[in-house]
Amino acid sequence: MTVAAKNITLPANDNSTLERIDLPSPDTKRWVARRKAQVVYAVQAGVISLTDACERYSLSVEEFLCWQRAIENNGILGLRATRLQKYRAETMTVPAKI
Repeated sequence: MTVAAKNITLPANDNSTLERIDLPSPDTKRWVARRKAQVVYAVQAGVISLTDACERYSLSVEEFLCWQRAIENNGILGLRATRLQKYRAETMTVPAKI
């Protein structure tokens, strides 16, 4: 499969402009937020299927869906590893006392 040659359009961080990018390399070891977003947006745009993306990047479907939810809930910044605790804390509810 030669998916890496296809370009897709992603929203820029400030949501005001669009940027043309390529998919990350299949041998990516360091998954920064921007690369995760590239894969999520590529699947959503139909550039690559979910199955192909998971195989190409050795992801589980659950991990991909987690990335997708993070973008839906908090934008690309929600994919940052250092921000996970902040965003998770905001969405967690306090259990009721029994």
